[in-house]
Amino acid sequence: MALSPSQRRYLRSLAHDLNPVILLGAKGATEAVLKELDLALTHHELVKVKLSGGDKEEREAQIAFLAGGTGSENVQQIGHIVVLFRRNEDEPKLALPR
Repeated sequence: MALSPSQRRYLRSLAHDLNPVILLGAKGATEAVLKELDLALTHHELVKVKLSGGDKEEREAQIAFLAGGTGSENVQQIGHIVVLFRRNEDEPKLALPR
């Protein structure tokens, strides 16, 4: 599901006040982190993730692994923080604008 620019803007405004739900440690993105992120996305739909240290390419690889493994969309990335969104098809919690 590709997000439109107005939907991204709306989700960024909602994510502004959120605290990171997932904090990556020294091992980075692992299968265990992927499972926890999947549960968080199912429950919240919109999740902030604080990435572990490293250079830009390493962070990009972590984001690609997390978004690809959970089927989520990258809404925004600022520094070490990334916002991911995945619609809960059974019980949607967020109403997206068109």
